[in-house]
Amino acid sequence: MSITVCFLRPFARFLVPYTLHRKRRNLYSAVLQRCMSSKIPSLSYPNKDSTSSPEQLELDGWKTAMKSSMQEEDGVSTVSSKEDTLAATRELIEMWRLLGREVPEHVTEAELKVIMECPSKSAQKKYLRYLFCKERKKKAKQIKKEVKAEAREKAKLLETTEEAEQKDFLFLRLWDRLISNAWGWKGVQAMQFGQPLVFDMGYDNYMNLKELHNTVSQLLESEGCNRRNVDPFHIYFCNLKLDSAFHRELVRRYGEKWDKLLLTATEKSYVDLFPKDNIIYLTADSPNVMTTFKHDKIYIIGSFVDRNSQRGMSLAKAKRLNLATERLPLDKYLQWEIGNKNLTLDQMIRILLSMKNTGSWEEALKFVPKRKHAGYLEISQASQEVYSKLKKTKILNSFPKGSLNVQRWKR
Repeated sequence: MSITVCFLRPFARFLVPYTLHRKRRNLYSAVLQRCMSSKIPSLSYPNKDSTSSPEQLELDGWKTAMKSSMQEEDGVSTVSSKEDTLAATRELIEMWRLLGREVPEHVTEAELKVIMECPSKSAQKKYLRYLFCKERKKKAKQIKKEVKAEAREKAKLLETTEEAEQKDFLFLRLWDRLISNAWGWKGVQAMQFGQPLVFDMGYDNYMNLKELHNTVSQLLESEGCNRRNVDPFHIYFCNLKLDSAFHRELVRRYGEKWDKLLLTATEKSYVDLFPKDNIIYLTADSPNVMTTFKHDKIYIIGSFVDRNSQRGMSLAKAKRLNLATERLPLDKYLQWEIGNKNLTLDQMIRILLSMKNTGSWEEALKFVPKRKHAGYLEISQASQEVYSKLKKTKILNSFPKGSLNVQRWKR
């Protein structure tokens, strides 16, 4: 016994709480059984086989009838409440529409239900704005369709009218063919008897690709303007080397018509084709001012788009070749305001054609862009007095027409 006690003595502090806890649990269970037995009465369960009393049956029927009536009343009330909320949402949408908010014109029943289910007014507004944008897109598509349909109808009407005109006026095609033949005949006459006009094509190495394309466009415009004129020039493309940048771009632009053009394209220089005494190089940097148009001279225009980066190039080339140079009298007759005095190739050929046909600087300088000048300069008072005296003494009428270099200039 002493041996067991001595052996269990170190474990006593662990065994005592365990034993106390066990005893306490048994005590709690005993107290709980006493309380339950004293407070909860015993229930007697009826036999399942025994029949229920008539009072109990009537009570059950009354309960079921009351439940059914309550369900019917709840259904009617829910339907009426739903209708009221739908009407209220419709009125709210109509009020927002009158206030100018982004609300669609037509709202379906499904969309109304979605609006009613929205948790807040901000959500309702966002959904209505979405419907508004959707409706607006539909209207825009419909308008586009209508515009396209109208355009198609107009195109059909134009086609029908054009077909009718072609049927009624078949001579229009013959007229166009005759006009092209007449232009071709004038070009042939210009090649045989016309005054030469040379475009110097030796500047392709001094331009970038964009400037070269711009120059070729101006050359095409110049050729078309000359071909439609009453008395055209015989155009020369000198210094045009085969397979050069100018040649490739011209062939690409004209296509099959390049070999049928009524002009002369050559690799030779104008110095080899014409005598130097008859050549006048037109450049804006020349110190010599052109006074009149000379029908026995050969004017040369440099095919070069000058962007103020390489000024004086054409003048230097003319000086190297010992050629005479001239510039248009723009400062003499025009109130120059902005920009340089370098004109495009098509403007130059229009001015030369006008001077060749009319001899009037007033008519020729109409082709100068009006954005660069403020109009013609006024004649000095002395020249006006001389002209009035000549007119009074009738001396002016005695001279042959064109012998006096007197012009009227209007601002």
